[in-house]
Amino acid sequence: MHRGKRYRQAAERFDRNALYPPGDAIDLVKALAAARFDETVELAVRLGVDPRKQDQVVRGTVSLPAGTGRETRVAVFAAGEAAAEAREAGADVVGADDLVARVEGGFLDFDVAIATPDLMAQVGRLGRILGPRGLMPNPRTGTVTTDVGRAVREFKAGRVEYRTDKVGNVHVPIGKISFEREQLLENFHAVIEELVRAKPASAKGRYLRAVTVASTMGPGVRVDPAKAREALELAATA
Repeated sequence: MHRGKRYRQAAERFDRNALYPPGDAIDLVKALAAARFDETVELAVRLGVDPRKQDQVVRGTVSLPAGTGRETRVAVFAAGEAAAEAREAGADVVGADDLVARVEGGFLDFDVAIATPDLMAQVGRLGRILGPRGLMPNPRTGTVTTDVGRAVREFKAGRVEYRTDKVGNVHVPIGKISFEREQLLENFHAVIEELVRAKPASAKGRYLRAVTVASTMGPGVRVDPAKAREALELAATA
């Protein structure tokens, strides 16, 4: 893969094979960011699971204490009082059959889709459109719910979805380069804590196989998985 000059220069400024404590890794990511925009910082975790087995798919949502640093556009499939509740909570677009028809016609200007259970029969028709984009409402992620107001407020405030890909990796944005170090660390620890909590009972061996943080245009910095767990445990007892 061809990399730009800035990326190559950044990659030469640190040991790509070293394992860093979480704080040091975030310091490096912030120092190496050279783009002319506020880059997103992403956490990537390789889990010791076999996602080909349904009981080892790790999926859910996590609230980032410091938020995501970006505006989350929320679409809600609801009618009646639930639709009014979603609008009051700040949903960007709300509808029932009309919203289903808009999505079928190509409307995808949203980051999260929430639906009430009674509308899932209609929303189910959108599986081939929303599924590949990770936008299909699902009870496991709290996006199929009767409490749509709460769900909208949580996603607007910094709740994000995560799911293992076909090789067991989870990618979660944990903020922006402009965030303070402590804000990124807070979000980092929140994600690690959630992934540890969501460990499948059937997963055997080492669970946190590899942990990496990187900015949108920067190289990945490897985090020592043991130190990630250690920092999490220290924070829990503080």
